[in-house]
Amino acid sequence: MNRIVIFFCSIMALTILGCATDKHEPMTIEYPETFKDTTVKDDYHGTIVADPFRWLEDDLSEETADWVARQNEVTSAFLDNIPFRQDLRDRFEELWDYEKVSAPFKRGDYIYFYKNDGLQDQFVIYRQKEDDDEAEVFLDPNSFSEDGTTSLATISFTKDGSLVAYAISEGGSDWRKIIIMNAEDKTIMEDTLVDIKFSGISWYKNEGFYYSSYDRPEGSELSAMTDRHKLFYHRLGTPQSEDELVFGGDMTPRRYIGGGVSEDMNYLVISAQISTTGNELYIKDLNKPNAPIEQIIDNFDNTHSVLDIEGSTMYIVTNLDAPNRKIVTADVSNPRPDAWEIMIDETDMPLTATTAGGYIFASYLKDATTQVLQYNMSGELVREISLPAIGTASGFSGKKDDDELYFNFTNYVFPGTIFKLDIESGKSELYRSPDVDFNPEDFVSEQFFYTSEDGTEVPIIITHKKGLKRNGNNPTILYGYGGFNVSLTPSFSIATVPFLEQGGIYAVANLRGGGEYGKAWHDGGRKMKKQNVFDDFIAAAEYLISENYTSPEKLAIRGGSNGGLLVGACMAQRPDLFQVALPAVGVLDMLRYHRFTAGAGWAYDYGTADDSQEMFEYLYGYSPLHNLVDGTDYPATLITTADHDDRVVPAHSFKFAARLQEATTGDRPALIRIETKAGHGAGKPTSMIIDEQTDIYAFVLYNMGIRKLK
Repeated sequence: MNRIVIFFCSIMALTILGCATDKHEPMTIEYPETFKDTTVKDDYHGTIVADPFRWLEDDLSEETADWVARQNEVTSAFLDNIPFRQDLRDRFEELWDYEKVSAPFKRGDYIYFYKNDGLQDQFVIYRQKEDDDEAEVFLDPNSFSEDGTTSLATISFTKDGSLVAYAISEGGSDWRKIIIMNAEDKTIMEDTLVDIKFSGISWYKNEGFYYSSYDRPEGSELSAMTDRHKLFYHRLGTPQSEDELVFGGDMTPRRYIGGGVSEDMNYLVISAQISTTGNELYIKDLNKPNAPIEQIIDNFDNTHSVLDIEGSTMYIVTNLDAPNRKIVTADVSNPRPDAWEIMIDETDMPLTATTAGGYIFASYLKDATTQVLQYNMSGELVREISLPAIGTASGFSGKKDDDELYFNFTNYVFPGTIFKLDIESGKSELYRSPDVDFNPEDFVSEQFFYTSEDGTEVPIIITHKKGLKRNGNNPTILYGYGGFNVSLTPSFSIATVPFLEQGGIYAVANLRGGGEYGKAWHDGGRKMKKQNVFDDFIAAAEYLISENYTSPEKLAIRGGSNGGLLVGACMAQRPDLFQVALPAVGVLDMLRYHRFTAGAGWAYDYGTADDSQEMFEYLYGYSPLHNLVDGTDYPATLITTADHDDRVVPAHSFKFAARLQEATTGDRPALIRIETKAGHGAGKPTSMIIDEQTDIYAFVLYNMGIRKLK
């Protein structure tokens, strides 16, 4: 059993030995002993791989529950004794306690908006009529559960605003329930729909709505989902058991399926995927009884979406023959790609698009920051939208008859601020800015470019206090993701403020595998090129050190989900380069990830060990769980996960923690923090978020030698 030495004092039965009360002398903490089943082995194309901690995959067993409890006890003992932890939490709570209000949206006769008074666990939906002075509470998710862990996942109104359906998540699970309500008097209309996963809610008139789900597995909720996602139509007044299967299931097996009704209620558009990237499109005429579902495109190698339908004209966003995406038009009577006409052509910047007020808003990424152009529905450029600074702008969407819209702007030192845009004139004005205890003028956020191992130039944004001395001694957190075509764009987070106030540096690298430079950037970091992502992250760390921002003794790496894989792989490959590692809800067992919940859908990015010997060997070569080496002094590590994470199952983190505690040497801790009644991240109550962020930042600072806050 390995031991670690830490420099504080505590009293904890069984786990803490040799405590010197006043002098904060070293003491020994024993990790909980983890049983190893040496009989569990798998044959991958002739290579035998042991999996001694597989029993931790059983989330329903008493043995796993006991292991979780014992690990949390040890982790809590460490965190409880960080001398400034409570001071840090007090600062987090102080910062978080400000009114947060969303952009308003109109449905029927009411204006709706989300608001959190400051420390409420969940945002509350308010509404008011245009002539009303005060808003009323429409829906309060804080009343869904006593502990605040049941959250609002999505909400959808009928076109006239008279009916509403909303989905709730319990304990952070991806499984949802849908509740249907009369919007006027807020009465529940019928039985709750259950067992719904990866689904939107799209109304057809006031008659019913479309939603998606799988057949829920028996027993453990961590069982693998199948490729039989199903699109259903629920007709109001009928039981869920009678809901019509519209698409999917055995007749058209697909892993992810979504259906949306056009704003004019004339068409149903279906998107179907076999992985997280690439999709088919289908269309159905809802005005014709028994009309067939007609295919628009069946190309799974590319991504397509229907932006709008105006009369018989479809507007489609696609990266078919356009890696950075373009907008094309097609007639619904002949929607196949050979009849598409380019309306807004591809540029050298990745495109996303929305519509509002009869216009198209084309949002481009220029070195991971936003540029927005407004076009008319004929594809003619109207104007570039003026933004307040370099950063991220979002929210340029609305109904066809809207004459104004609200958009959000933010960057790493610009708290999220809402602006109102007059769609016809293009003039915008400040609508609402948050009253945050943070002065952007005291900080600087700059973009730089560094060179990765193969010569690729990679952008990085570095944020810190003005006047910071580049002396190589600054606490630094390097954050990354690098996968699934996800773009990391500048965004303010209240959670980083206490760290910046302590003289810390927060750096975000835009690694390959993301979408910052379109499909080619994504392709450059997936499957047999996944090592490029890790090389980019390691090069970012080396850049921060070479430019004298920090040193290996003051550098932490952080990432979640696919970013947890990033952190796990990099700490395994370069343990000498980092003082602290923070893998959150990570994909850490690359040989078995596809056997749990939604994991099989990630194969487009990762490949699987079952694909071929070559793919197995590549995955085996970087899988964090399988590349920890006994006798290595690994960074101080705080693994974070949650017991209700049914997307990246906690077994990844459990097994990685057990192996890390077995392998690591030296005096740096290898701990796991396991949240209860929480999932992959969405919907966590504010109190839980504050506790988690406090523990993470306290762990970082303490393990960088800091014993007192400034």
